[in-house]
Amino acid sequence: MLRTRSVDPAALGTRAGATSVRRAGKLAALPVAQRILGIDPGLHRTGYGLIDVAGVEAALPRFRTSTGPKLASARAGNPQLLEAGILTAKAKDEFPRRLQDLHDGLAEILAEHEPDIMVIEDLFSTYAHPRSALLMAHARGVLMLAAAEASISVHTFTPNEVKQVVTGNGHAGKAAVQAAVRARLQLAAAPDPPDVADALAIALCFALRQGTRGTGG
Repeated sequence: MLRTRSVDPAALGTRAGATSVRRAGKLAALPVAQRILGIDPGLHRTGYGLIDVAGVEAALPRFRTSTGPKLASARAGNPQLLEAGILTAKAKDEFPRRLQDLHDGLAEILAEHEPDIMVIEDLFSTYAHPRSALLMAHARGVLMLAAAEASISVHTFTPNEVKQVVTGNGHAGKAAVQAAVRARLQLAAAPDPPDVADALAIALCFALRQGTRGTGG
């Protein structure tokens, strides 16, 4: 398993459908989370993004780009980016080994950072390719197992809900998600690859939903 860090340490209301209302009820039952880990699951490449919503001025993180590290600005009251990157399993390895590598890579992150909650993208209700859905379900399963073993609560959001909350458009494209994440986290560069931006968007979605508890948002 290859763990690649893209980042080194250094209230938005939406119109909710029935599924979102049920998920909001589950959200309200969870404890308030300060350190939130977002996961964009994938069998070959899984994005992860860790943010802190304490609202306390912190050391500026460094976001790694193709031209080198760049400092991101930070202001008290904004979510702070702690670390983000990807977990990569070797495509040539046997399927069970790839799942083991994803599990172990996430377990390492959980042990190192001890997030209050892990938020992971939900599966689509329909897939054009059923086999892809089955493979994705395996990946999500071992990632959620790692969280359970670390006694960390797990929450899920659908891709459209994440896009709606973070960008204001439930059908936003990857570039729009990257731009929204960059703006919300005050980054000097857009998160790349998109898996990282998606993981951070998932974490931000929980933070924003958490911020609207009891306000009808």
